Amino acid sequence: MISSVDINKILDLIPHRYPFILVDRVTDYKEFEYLVGYKNVTMNEPFFMGHFPGNPIMPGVLMIEALAQAGVILSTLSRVTKEGYKSLYFFAGIDNARFKQIVIPGDKLRLEVKLSSQKKDFWRMHAEAFVDDKLACSADLMSVVKEYKIDDI
Repeated sequence: MISSVDINKILDLIPHRYPFILVDRVTDYKEFEYLVGYKNVTMNEPFFMGHFPGNPIMPGVLMIEALAQAGVILSTLSRVTKEGYKSLYFFAGIDNARFKQIVIPGDKLRLEVKLSSQKKDFWRMHAEAFVDDKLACSADLMSVVKEYKIDDI
């Protein structure tokens, strides 16, 4: 069974907003296991104005961020937050980051994250981003989740 999540639900799940929301759709996931999502890369992205004029290339750090957001979506879909609380995820580590393929306007970046381990508030995931079937980047990501009262915002 395919579990799809549209942009409206993604905006309910994570705090990121334009211009920093980097996941447009989730096409498949299984709680505590994996998630597949997409980022549609368009010429309208604000970072293309300076990276690089006349030769627009998506920065590698933003590919990693897109993968991290996909990981947060998987984590958020997998866990239950206490009543009256919200969760906020923070990067805790990035290992083995590799960049293999440039990403340009018009590409559809497929984001795949697989849960490697989860212990208490720490989540480790292996993440890969593809353009068509070509690996664009990969990394092992670690995040930590903190819960806070909704009234504290």
